[in-house]
Amino acid sequence: MSGRGKLIAVLGDEDTVTGFLLGGVGELDKHRKPNFLVVEKETSLAEIEETFRSFLSREDIGIILISQCLAELIRHAVEAHSRPLPAVLEIPSKEHPYDPTKDSVLRRARGLFTPDDLR
Repeated sequence: MSGRGKLIAVLGDEDTVTGFLLGGVGELDKHRKPNFLVVEKETSLAEIEETFRSFLSREDIGIILISQCLAELIRHAVEAHSRPLPAVLEIPSKEHPYDPTKDSVLRRARGLFTPDDLR
């Protein structure tokens, strides 16, 4: 990775992932593993979690974008990740709007500040 930045990984439905791929985030690592997963109805929970964990272990990934509805399915794995990199960010999808009360990063950030700090 000398001289290159970190990648963004994406886990989500076809429309979400396609949008990011059209924006240029798609890459293959030296083992020809992609930095994205299109989750369809037949995609198993084990495959989603395995892909998420593989993204966490890759040194070339700096940010993981995951649809919030998928993050809910593997919440235990998302909550267990505590390192600063890769950063895990929950995003909305076409069928599921964003719910800030479920976002693990936002919940952690709220614990750092009092209401008076935010005024």
